[in-house]
Amino acid sequence: MTPSSPATTTTMRTFAARKHGNASVVHDPLTGLTHRTGLTLGSGRVRLSGTDVASWPEIHPAAVQTKVPISVCWSPLVRCNLACPYCLDDKAVLELGRAERYRIANLLADSQVLGVDISGGEPLLLRDLPDLIDVLVAGGRAVSVTTNGTHLARRAEALATRVDAIRISLDGPDAERHDRWRGAGSFDHAIAGIREAIAQDIPTQIQAVLLRSTDQASIRAMADLAATLGVSGVTFLQMLPIGDGAALADDEQLTDNEALALLAELSTTAAVPVRLRIREAAGGFTVIRADGQIWRNQPGAHAISSLHPLLTASDLALTTRDGSA
Repeated sequence: MTPSSPATTTTMRTFAARKHGNASVVHDPLTGLTHRTGLTLGSGRVRLSGTDVASWPEIHPAAVQTKVPISVCWSPLVRCNLACPYCLDDKAVLELGRAERYRIANLLADSQVLGVDISGGEPLLLRDLPDLIDVLVAGGRAVSVTTNGTHLARRAEALATRVDAIRISLDGPDAERHDRWRGAGSFDHAIAGIREAIAQDIPTQIQAVLLRSTDQASIRAMADLAATLGVSGVTFLQMLPIGDGAALADDEQLTDNEALALLAELSTTAAVPVRLRIREAAGGFTVIRADGQIWRNQPGAHAISSLHPLLTASDLALTTRDGSA
């Protein structure tokens, strides 16, 4: 889904690029999207115009012939200060210690992965998060952090010179609609975090899980809120029936076609770019959980499968070992 108003993406930002045939592919840490360009760019971290990148055609990572994923989600902890009812994480997973976190960070830094999104749990609960980001950036990765935003106001300054993008999860455009999912006060803390991230010049966007109970007015209001705050856009994510979300699937899961229809009008009229990640697009995505195990979403992202521990960079390979190639 391509927005009609990319005006908020005109500044220069950091992306990650890789040669693809006679040209290059570019990973955008702000949106998580992969773009194909007719230009030949250097490999690794590159500074580009957000407007230019947004104008380049999107390409599904699976269509890029590569030995490793274009991007991965790394969840180095299970702990979270909130309890979202559709959380994808497996709460039974044990967290590795500090030394193991750095081992994994170094493996990802030494790999050919373009982008790493650090998630959780709640990644801002990690005291050493800035140092882990430094390791990944030194290796040439583009790094984003996905957070519930409740600790962002106090941590944004330390992240500002390190992270390439922040994605803040919201469940509603106001405290009444957000806090009924995430708890009293969580909306105000998240908004304070968004304001501070923008004040620190961190490329920032809102993410929202799209549910059957999400009405059209809430969707429009979320886009309006994003424009008011000055964030770079809103990505609506199709709910995945994984983790805690499996219990909500029967009541709250939309089909991809229903989701596309729900956002069709907004995608061309909103004041900020509005995107939809359909469930099909999440198929095959690679997740590294807090225990150091590699997981991949099954086709259609209706389930996730555990593969093997991440012991060397070669364990990330998209091979018939896990059925991904």
